[in-house]
Amino acid sequence: MKKPSEEQDSGYGIGDLLGLGSQSVRKNYYPALQERLDELEKERNHYKWLFEHALHGIFQANLRGGFLACNPAMARICGYDSAEDLSKRIIRLREQLFYSVAEFDEVRQELLDNGSLSARETLFRKADQTPVHVAITLLRRPDLGPEVVEAFVADITERVQARQKLEQLNLDLEARVEERTEALQNANVGLRYQIEQREKVERELVVAMEAAKEANRSKDKYLAAASHDLLQPLNAARLMVSALQDSQLPSAETRMVHQIHRALEGAEDLLADLLDISKLDQQAMNPDLAFVDLQFLLKALGEEFDAVAGNAGLDFRIRTCPGLVKTDQRMLARIVRNLLSNAFRYTREGGILLSMRFRGGDLCIEIWDTGVGIEENKLQDIFTEFHQLLPQGTGGRQGVGLGLAIVERMVRVLGYRIDVVSRPGRGSRFAVWIPAEALTDQQPVPSEPSLPEFGSSLAGLRVLVIDNEPAILESMIALLERWGCDVTGAASDVDALEELTDVPQVILADFHLDNERTGCEAIHNIRRSLDKDIPAAIITADRSDETRKLLRAQYLPVLNKPVKPNRIRALLASLLSPR
Repeated sequence: MKKPSEEQDSGYGIGDLLGLGSQSVRKNYYPALQERLDELEKERNHYKWLFEHALHGIFQANLRGGFLACNPAMARICGYDSAEDLSKRIIRLREQLFYSVAEFDEVRQELLDNGSLSARETLFRKADQTPVHVAITLLRRPDLGPEVVEAFVADITERVQARQKLEQLNLDLEARVEERTEALQNANVGLRYQIEQREKVERELVVAMEAAKEANRSKDKYLAAASHDLLQPLNAARLMVSALQDSQLPSAETRMVHQIHRALEGAEDLLADLLDISKLDQQAMNPDLAFVDLQFLLKALGEEFDAVAGNAGLDFRIRTCPGLVKTDQRMLARIVRNLLSNAFRYTREGGILLSMRFRGGDLCIEIWDTGVGIEENKLQDIFTEFHQLLPQGTGGRQGVGLGLAIVERMVRVLGYRIDVVSRPGRGSRFAVWIPAEALTDQQPVPSEPSLPEFGSSLAGLRVLVIDNEPAILESMIALLERWGCDVTGAASDVDALEELTDVPQVILADFHLDNERTGCEAIHNIRRSLDKDIPAAIITADRSDETRKLLRAQYLPVLNKPVKPNRIRALLASLLSPR
């Protein structure tokens, strides 16, 4: 062995020849080289494992001789104890593996002509000299030798036996058919007319079913397409009426405005319910799961109903505890909101309690009321469509019986369960059970929204409203100005930038604008032009899952039209709260 001094005298060392002469180079390349060797070894072991544990036979062989390599599955197919035993005992594929020498010659010639063959059925000779049916795929490997091949072999004995049995059954059936044909021919004359009539009815049924399916599809498309156009004028009217309610009007006009408000509220609730029930029945509403602070969600829903409780003279209480749940926030909020609406609708005196608590690892959301109650034999009927707890004319704003039907379907989609107990004349309790697997041990981050420096009033708040519908734009401006806001309205971001005299503090934009632009693009353009990250939200009648996911990806809050004034106030408070 040469000494280091001798390596220096020769001019080149091993490291020099590998390009790793200096210490720094070795440090850089040795780990990479070792890592690559480890990867190659891991890949080799992976393919070796696949080769040895494959369900189908795999082998490499020379057509002029025997096996070069084979896996255990190949040995099992041919009835040998091991792959080594098979390779050792099969010296000539032609005479010892293939059951037919002529078949081998055909296979060999096809490989020499084409280079490969796929899923050819043939017979192999097993260790006990009996045949076994196989499907073989062969690939010629001239790079390894003139007649070296690689093959995949599948045992198709059961398939062949089943096919033979089926063929025999067909033969037996044909024989029976022939025996009965003569007898049936005599009866066919009388039955021909009935058969023709039945076929006619079946064709008509098929046409009717297709027509019904197409009508159902058309209904869904119509509801989806019409929802935007239907909700837009409702939203404009609702905002105008809300602005009028904040005005000082004579008592007669105040009653008329209140009646219009209730009529619009009923119409928009009905339309929203019809859209949701249609999507749920068509299984077109899929949950968009995310971690939700349930305590914060329930408190926000409670704030929506505070005014309802005050107007009705009812005691409304909320009892919550910290809890983080993986759910679809929109669907869970809709479930609780419908149950609260139902409780307020049928409670004339007393109060309503919204609570959440853990029970046996599950989380239970409960809505208690002191309303009219439900008879025990009708508890299951309340979850069917168009079923009302009370007949018309018994007091209270009546719905159309879709609220609880939507609750039941959404609970089922989310994988929860709901139960109800009630005593007529005493009240009811609805409970939604969220399973333990949807919960997490993480503690939610406290997030209490608070109004900014405007206090309970929004006076002086600079709001930019973007909507391409003139009626809605005018209604929104009128409502916000009633609250004391400094409002700038525009049909697009371009118009808004021209009309703005000061940087807005909040942007409210419709999603679908003119020229196929969206409110997201308008908000982004205004923020970029003013070089300020202005709090913004989208107000839209588009309730599709695609739009909801897009807005969620843009981190933009969304309100669906028609919007209620108290929800706009809550949205403004959320946008202006410290982030």
